[in-house]
Formats: sequence, C-alpha cells, structure tokens
Amino acid sequence: MPPLTTALFPSLALFLLLLFSSSTTTSNAHNITKILAKHPEFSTFNHYLTITHLAAEINRRETITVLALDNAAMSSLLDKHLSLYTLKNVLSLHVLVDYFGSKKLHQITNGTALSATMFQATGAAPGSSGYINITDLKGGKVGFGAENNDGKLDAVYQKSVAEIPYNISVLQISQPLNSAEAEAPTAEPSQLNLTAIMSKQGCKAFADLLIATGADATFNQNIDGGLTVFCPTDPIINGFMPKYKNLTATQKMFLLLYHGIPVYQSMQMLKSNNGIVNTLATDGANKYDFTVQNDGEVVTLKTKVITAKITGTVKDEEPLIVYKIDKVLQPRELFKTVETAEAPKPSKSKHKATPAADAPDADAPAESDPADQTEDNENGVAGLDGGRLVMVLLSLCIGGVLLM
Repeated sequence: MPPLTTALFPSLALFLLLLFSSSTTTSNAHNITKILAKHPEFSTFNHYLTITHLAAEINRRETITVLALDNAAMSSLLDKHLSLYTLKNVLSLHVLVDYFGSKKLHQITNGTALSATMFQATGAAPGSSGYINITDLKGGKVGFGAENNDGKLDAVYQKSVAEIPYNISVLQISQPLNSAEAEAPTAEPSQLNLTAIMSKQGCKAFADLLIATGADATFNQNIDGGLTVFCPTDPIINGFMPKYKNLTATQKMFLLLYHGIPVYQSMQMLKSNNGIVNTLATDGANKYDFTVQNDGEVVTLKTKVITAKITGTVKDEEPLIVYKIDKVLQPRELFKTVETAEAPKPSKSKHKATPAADAPDADAPAESDPADQTEDNENGVAGLDGGRLVMVLLSLCIGGVLLM
C-alpha cells in the first residue's frame, strides 16, 4: 500500500524525532560547581556553595535560579564574620526555587514578582522572610530585595552567567541581599549518630567495622551535605568476615567507604536516576563506582563482582538515608570480577579454568571498563543515554515502513 506508506512515514519519523528530543532534554542534570568553575570571578561564591553543602542541594533540584555574587560582593558579605551555618542561610536566600532567565526578568507580570528561595524551603525562615522581591525598574534594570527588607531593593541584575531553560539559570547581581532573619545567629545542627542508628536496626556488625577502622569519621563528615549509606545486615557481615579478614587495613577502609554515596538519594531518586554512581571510596584513578538499577519496585546495586538488593530502609531523615542490603558490595578494585571468575571452561583441555571465586585480589588486572559516560558539556550538564534507544527504534520503524 504505497499511498499509506507515504502518508505514515513523515508522521512516524516526526513523532520519534520529537520523542528523541524530549528524552535527551529531560534526562539532563545540572552541576552548579562546574558551571561557576568556568568563571573565576565567582570562585569565592562557588567555594562557599560547596562548603555549606548548598551546591549539592542546588544540583538535586530540577528548577532553580542562582543569584551569583562575584568575589568583590562576596568580600563585603564575609566582612560580617557570620558563622558558616548563618552564611548558609544568607546564601540560600540567593537561590530561587523557580526559573528566571534574563528574558523572563523583563517580562514579569505587572513589573514585580515574589519568588520563594531555598531559605524559605528549609522551614528556617520566619514568616515570608524567605521570599525575594523581583522588580522590573526603569531603564531596563531589574532590582532584587528580601521581602522583609522594608521594600528596599539591595541589588540589581548585572548579567546572565549561564542558562539552561527551565532547569537552571545563573544570574549575577550587584550586591548581597540583606535580611535580618537570614543573618540571625544560627546554632550548629544536632548531629545524627550514624553508627548508633545502624546498631539499633540490624546493622550493628557493619557499624562496628566502621568504628574499628575509623571509617565512621568520613561518613559523619558527609552527613550535613547529604549521605546515602548501604548497610549489609548482621548475618551478611558475619558470613563475609573470612574474606574481610584477608584484606589489608587500607583495603578494609576502601571496602567500607564503598558503601556510602556523598549525596542524599531517596528511594524515588534511586529509581528515577539509574546509572553509575561514585562512592566515598572514589579517588582519582580508583573509580570504586557501581551501577544503580531498578526493576519496578526492586532496586539493585551492581558491581562487576556481585549484585546486591535493597531490602529495607533503616533511616530516612534528609540529609541522611540508610538502606539495608542483602550482600556486601564488593568493588572490582579489590575482588575478582564475575566475568573473570565465571569464564567458561574450554572443552577437552588439559588446563582447567580457575574455579569461580571472588576472594580478595587487589592485584588482579582490572577488567576493561564499561563505556565511559559522556563528559559534561560546557554548561555542566550531563546527558543520559536514553536517546540512543529512541534512535534505534527510529531506524527500525523507518526500515519497517520502507519494506511495506
């Protein structure tokens, strides 16, 4: 039926191309640290976003606007000698939980708008003190001021630093925004006792190993900025101890750190962000990464040695979440990989293949790595590979239509 083929082909091709475009767009993730790293005039601002852990929180959000301060503006803010926790509140006032590109700034309805900030989102801002007033002024200028600042607009828009429409916008403003509430002294948050939490929930053996090696200090240092822990239960650790005892002290440390991700990942986040993740053990050439996958409600953690399954949640109190898993995560850097351990034996050969084993072998040659993830582009955006599947489907469908 040539007429039908001719009619269907353009529509089908257009549909799949649109699907491909959509899949590549929605799979992008921004990285504020990488964006600002390309602009040395914001190095101080970038540094404090990192040490206050605001950078990680910005990266977790899908729609965000960062009001960036250059080094001179940051110097005037630092002259106030605020504590780090108070400074975090002030900087969070400079992060809007809505998207404002340079074009949108000059198209504000009625010339003024209120936007909530991350300071408001934390629940620490009293009343409406976590809102920012954005006003389109005469002469093409746009002013910014805290809602509780008696209507004063402390800063004006300078330039657009980077924009990824409806995902992240980074705009430079002239001065820090003043807010008595944000600058109020802030006490250090109460510390979560990670090992105590795990010990009470069936993970005491793992917690004891963290304490014995000193690895617990690294885990605790990462809690404020976001931490995900995968904890093998007591029976799993007890069964693994013969292998664990064969490791050197350094190898034990890396193995334990391999069970932590330096970012908060809820169950929903794990399900929607499948792929390779770095761990607390990741260090330069030592990748110490694994792959998160899910099949419906089941989430698995796949190394090249074993595949573990998440069996429950011990604690979920952002920025900390602790999961129970049914196996010890064994990195390829310390243990023989499945591909090596389970290599098929040659038929009728005098030399038998090495029996399947995943015993510690730090000196074993590394397997060829999976295809490297695409490097971040100039805007600090990493794309996933979902578009490749669509392109394959597009090719198959075009071929099928042409054969009709």
